[in-house]
Amino acid sequence: MIKIITVLCSAIGLTIISLICITGLIVALASPKLPQVNELLDYTPKLPLRIMTADGILIGEFGEEKRKVVEYKNTPKVLIDAILAAEDDKFFEHRGIDLTGMARSVINNVLKGAKAQGGSTITMQVARNFYLSSEKTFTRKIYEILLAMEIERNLTKEQILELYLNKIYLGKRAYGFGSAAFVYFGKRLDRINIAEAAMLAGLPKAPSKFNPYSNYRRSIIRQRYVLNRMYKLGMITLSEYQKNYELKLVLNKGKGKEKSNQIKLSVPAKHVAEMVRQKLFSEFKEKTYELGLTVFTTIRSKEQIAAKAAVDKAVTNYTSKSTFEGPDGFIKLSEKKIPLNQEIDNYLDKQTKIGSFYPGVVKKIKSSTLQITVKEIGEVNIKINEEVRDYINQTLASSERNKLKVGSIVWVIKRTDGKNKYKITNKPKVEGAIVAIQTNNGAIKALVGGYDFYSNKYNRAIQAYRQPGSAIKPFIFGAALEKGISTSTIVNDLPVNFDAESTGGVLWEPSNFNDVYLGPISIKEALTKSQNMVSIRLIKRIGPSFAQGYIRRFGFESSRNPPYFTLALGAGAVTPLQLAVGYSIIANGGFYIKPYFIDRIVDSEGRLVRKYEPIKTGDENLRVIDARHAFIINNILSEVIKTGTGKKARSIGRPDLAGKTGTTNDAFDAWFAGYQPTLAAITWFGFDSPKSLGKNQTGSAVALPIWIDFMKHALKNVPVTFPIEPRGIVRINDDLFTEDTTPPNGILSIDVKTLDDKIDPT
Repeated sequence: MIKIITVLCSAIGLTIISLICITGLIVALASPKLPQVNELLDYTPKLPLRIMTADGILIGEFGEEKRKVVEYKNTPKVLIDAILAAEDDKFFEHRGIDLTGMARSVINNVLKGAKAQGGSTITMQVARNFYLSSEKTFTRKIYEILLAMEIERNLTKEQILELYLNKIYLGKRAYGFGSAAFVYFGKRLDRINIAEAAMLAGLPKAPSKFNPYSNYRRSIIRQRYVLNRMYKLGMITLSEYQKNYELKLVLNKGKGKEKSNQIKLSVPAKHVAEMVRQKLFSEFKEKTYELGLTVFTTIRSKEQIAAKAAVDKAVTNYTSKSTFEGPDGFIKLSEKKIPLNQEIDNYLDKQTKIGSFYPGVVKKIKSSTLQITVKEIGEVNIKINEEVRDYINQTLASSERNKLKVGSIVWVIKRTDGKNKYKITNKPKVEGAIVAIQTNNGAIKALVGGYDFYSNKYNRAIQAYRQPGSAIKPFIFGAALEKGISTSTIVNDLPVNFDAESTGGVLWEPSNFNDVYLGPISIKEALTKSQNMVSIRLIKRIGPSFAQGYIRRFGFESSRNPPYFTLALGAGAVTPLQLAVGYSIIANGGFYIKPYFIDRIVDSEGRLVRKYEPIKTGDENLRVIDARHAFIINNILSEVIKTGTGKKARSIGRPDLAGKTGTTNDAFDAWFAGYQPTLAAITWFGFDSPKSLGKNQTGSAVALPIWIDFMKHALKNVPVTFPIEPRGIVRINDDLFTEDTTPPNGILSIDVKTLDDKIDPT
C-alpha cells in the first residue's frame, strides 16, 4: 500500500511540475497577446429594441439578448450577497484569482483526468465572457487567469461586479440579472426577495440545468444550496434562512410555456410591433437589435386593448357557433409500444393554442361524453351532441380520417353560456382586422392585423387587398357630386345587366341584396339603404374613368380599381388602412392625411433620436375634395347610422357617428367603415382564402359589431363633435345642396323614364 501511495505521489508531483513548466511557457507566449482590458470601462452592452404605446406601455421587444442594464449602486445587497455566496465569496479579498480554489480544482482535475475546469472567480468569469470561448482547455484557463489579473489592475471591484451583473447569461435569452428578474419573476431587480435572489444567483453555473421552467426541482436544490451558503457566511439570519428555504417561488406566469420570441404583454399589439421592427430594420439593419432604441408609437393602450378584444370576440363567436366539421386529423402513433397517454402528451407538447382555442386529442369515447386531453388544461369531459355523434358514427365523415375516434385531433374552447365548461369546436380559420386613425393627422390609434399573431403573422390591416363592396359607394357618390348630382337626384332602382366589354370580363347581371328593388328613389335613400342599382346608374352617368380618377385622390390604387362599371359595387381591391384614410378625409372636411404609427425614437439614455411630424389638416394645398361635398357625404353617412344598414351603431348612444356597411358577393368580405369626426375606424371580417362567410353574414351582421365593440370604448370621455358646416351649403327641408345643384340647377333624375335600361358600353 505504501509503495502504491509513493508511486501515486511521485506521479502527481511530476504532473504538477510538468503543469508548472507548461504553464510558464504559455504565460510567456500569451502575455504579449492579451487584449487591452481598459476598453471594458467603455463597455456598452447590446440592448434590445423596445416598442411602446403612446402612453408608455411596452408592446414589443426585439433582440437576441434581453437586457435591463443595472448599476452596481442600484443593485440590492441581497443579490450581491447571493452571487458572492454562490460564485466567489472572497471576491473583495483576492486580486482576480483564488489560489486555494484553483489548487483544489487542479488536483481534482488531475485525479479525474478531466480538462481544466472549476475554480473560476467572478473576475475570471468576466474575462471569459468578454474575451474567451467556453472551451475547457488548460490554455484557455491560463489566458483567463492572466486576463483576470489584468482586469483587476485596471478596474475597481465595483466596476468588475457591474460588468458581471449585466453580461452574464442566465437562460431564457436573459442577459444580466436585471433582465432575469423580469423574465423569471416579472419584477424589477430592486423588488426581489431573498429566495428569488438565491435562485437567480444559482443560475450562472448552468442556466439551462438550473432554469426553474426547465427543471423546477433541480433549480430549488441549487437555490437552497445558495441559501445555505448565505447563512454559513453570515449574510442572512437563521430565521431568514428557514423562511426562504421553504418559500415557494412564484414564477412569471406563462413564461415557461411561451415560445422564446414571445413576451407576455398587457397591451396586445403584436402586428404593430412587427410594423415598427420592419421599419427600423430597413434603416439600422442588424444594429436595430443592439442600440437600445425605444420607439414610442401613436397607438393608445385603451383603444388597442378594445380593438383586439373586439376582433377576438367576433372570431370566437363565429367559430364556436359554426357547424362542427369533424376532427382536424389523427395523431401519428410511433412504431414503438408507447402508452397512449404518452403519445398524446408528445403530440400536444409540440402544439400551441390559437387565441382562445386549445388543441386536444380524444382519449376515450363513452356513451354520452368524450374524454379529451387538452393542451394547457388537461383532461376534460365534453357532452356528445348530435353533430359530434354523426362523426363518431361516420354519418358525416367523408373518410376514415374524418371519423371521430380515439386519437382524433380536435379543438376545444371554454364555454361562457353557463352550460358545460368546455365545448368541442373547429380550428379557427376566419379572420378579422381593425384599424383606427385620428382624422386630423393620420396617427394610427389602434391596429389589429388578425386573430392570432403567432399562428399567422400576416397583417390584414395593411397587407390584405380585398373587395370593399358597398363601403366604396360614398366615394362614387362624391364623384357624382362633382358632376352636378345631388342628394335629392332621383335614380331608378331596377335591375340592369352589362355585356362583357363594359365590365372588362364576362356578362354581369348585378342585383340588390335580397333582390329588393325600390324603383325611383333619391340618392340619399339609395346610399342609406345600400341599393346597388342606383350606384351602377351613377357610375354610368359620370363615367367609370372619372370615378376611378376621383377615388384615386383618397389613396385607392388605380391598378387595383380598374375603370369598369363593377367599380360601383366595390369590385376593385383596397386594404383596411386605405379605407380608413379615405373615410378620415371625409370626416376631416376633405383634407389629405398620411397614416403614420411612430411618434418618436429615443436612445438608451432617453435622448431624442427622431421625431416624426405628421401632415395636419387645414392646409388648403392638401385639400382632396370640396369641403361642401365632404359635409354632404357626411350627412348621408350619418343617416346610414340613424335609419340605414348601420343602425345597430345607435346602441353606442352618440349622435355624432357616421359610416357605411360593405358586403361583397356571397359574403366573401364583410366591412364596416365609420367614424366620429375625430376618429375613423374600419373593420373587416372574412377568410384569407376568400370563401363565403355564410347566409346573411353581411357587414351589418359580423363587421359592424366589431366596430361597435371598439368605438364604445374608444369614444368614452370623447366629447360629442359635429363637422363644422362650410360656406356654400344650401338646406332645403332635410336635403343639403351646393349652389350649383339646387333645384332646378342640378341633375333632377337619372334613367327614371327608361325602365328597360340596357346599358350601352359606349
